[in-house]
Amino acid sequence: MITYLGRCSWVTPLGCDVDDVWRRMNADERAPLSSITDSDIGREYFVHRISAEAARTLANHPRLRRVSAISRFAATAGLAALEGTNLPLERIALVFAISNGGVIYTRRFYAEIAKANTASPLLFPETVFNAPASHLAAILGLTGASYTVVGDGAVGVSALKLAEDLLHTIDIDACLVVGAEEIDPLVCEAYRRWHLLCHPPASKTGMTLSEGAGAVLLTRSEQEFRVSAIDHGTNYFRRSELPAKMRRVAANLACPPGVGSANGTFLDDAEEKAFGQVLYSPKKFLGESVGASVLWQLIAALQFLRNAAGLAEISAIATGVNQQLGGFSLAR
Repeated sequence: MITYLGRCSWVTPLGCDVDDVWRRMNADERAPLSSITDSDIGREYFVHRISAEAARTLANHPRLRRVSAISRFAATAGLAALEGTNLPLERIALVFAISNGGVIYTRRFYAEIAKANTASPLLFPETVFNAPASHLAAILGLTGASYTVVGDGAVGVSALKLAEDLLHTIDIDACLVVGAEEIDPLVCEAYRRWHLLCHPPASKTGMTLSEGAGAVLLTRSEQEFRVSAIDHGTNYFRRSELPAKMRRVAANLACPPGVGSANGTFLDDAEEKAFGQVLYSPKKFLGESVGASVLWQLIAALQFLRNAAGLAEISAIATGVNQQLGGFSLAR
């Protein structure tokens, strides 16, 4: 059975309109840097955030009044991906990709416990990994299959594969795949301690974390573009073995990779060693969105297909910094 691509959407630090953000990326425009500070240790971090202007356009629903940022990003992207569809909602499944989760409310919840041995029950629901998927499903009225997949920056490949499997094994018409991420100083400090975070202006290496979401509707009904291959089943345990494993994943895809995961870390060098060229990476412009990054890669690959004359197929390598590796191919 062929899996087709329906409408895609994203929420990025460069904006939410797919074509406009793509135009800005092609003009070599980078998402602006913002600084956040950990009040407990006084350390400053530089990140890519959703602008205040874009934040005002995010989904507005009574259920979202008290939710964390990650749920608002996810709801906005998910609703946009379903805009205009005439599929019955009871025939749509939901797969959500996530990495760090709702860290903002989790941090607040446990800080209250540590300080006063008590915490607000309003915070607790937002601390679980499937909270964004729960909000989105409730807003849409989805009553069928709903899954949350947890991993690193390549988790979106696992989500795409699960969605494809659902389309092939259960009686549904489509599967909405969403990935989202939010930023908190706690996450920044973790990546800093792993020596992966960029520290501008002193350092030009390391990744810059970003927030936002991406979504795509996978469907059985024929569309202009389709998913031609997905490989999600490998891990690397040493950085030295990463180029060889990247080549192994690429060999299972429908064509040589054109979109990569370079984010300023060891992944850049591994991709160059594996393929002898620099792959196009959305993270160069949008930052490392971790849980949302594969959906951003997919949208970038789809934009290449839409706008490059004569290009019939393109693939992407998705690699996370915590040993997960996969890839996918799209075709006309």
